[in-house]
Amino acid sequence: MVSWRSVSAPPPRPDGSHHAAALIAAAGSGERLGAGGPKALVEVAGRPLVSWSLAAMRAAEAVTVVVVAAPPGHEEELERLAGESAGLPGEPGSFHPIVVVHDAARPLIDGRLVDALVERLASEPEAAGVIAANPVSDTLKRVGDAGAITATESRHGLWAAQTPQVFRAEALRAAHDRDGGEVAAATDDAMLVEAAGGRVLVEPAPGPNPKLTTAADLATIEALLDG
Repeated sequence: MVSWRSVSAPPPRPDGSHHAAALIAAAGSGERLGAGGPKALVEVAGRPLVSWSLAAMRAAEAVTVVVVAAPPGHEEELERLAGESAGLPGEPGSFHPIVVVHDAARPLIDGRLVDALVERLASEPEAAGVIAANPVSDTLKRVGDAGAITATESRHGLWAAQTPQVFRAEALRAAHDRDGGEVAAATDDAMLVEAAGGRVLVEPAPGPNPKLTTAADLATIEALLDG
């Protein structure tokens, strides 16, 4: 989850396609990964992790500006990696109507998924957001404090949330302007928008979209990227 900042928007496109600003969350410490430094800068399949997400945003036709939430003390390094594709928080001008929020720890996305989410949101005027997700396939067990299973939960209607998550800018801003404790407890931006009364849709991710969290994830993700 990233804090909302306004970014400038270019004029509408003559073909009616939709502009979006992308916010890449790349400030993770990498502690669980054992990286010894920021997760976003860990080498994954020959490139810094965040570079894969930057490339996807460059490839997305809808994205016209990118804002990266950088690890403290590594702002200049992230700026060099982002190059001319990166925008800066608080630029003058009007805001983009649509915001794409993505966790740099999910490097397998591509521009086509980003564009599909933006277009889905644009086609659903009553929706505040659309997120990449997939139906839960594992059997779910509820476990008590003693480590014993207390129930087996139905998977019916359960989806595992991923990123990118795409929102109308007004809905995302309003969700982040709510009570600070509620914002701090949220595990993703969709949760905040839902709590604020926004209707959030799911869009199936067409391919694998795992999150790099531990060292065990690294080999799997590198194999998928190399493939």
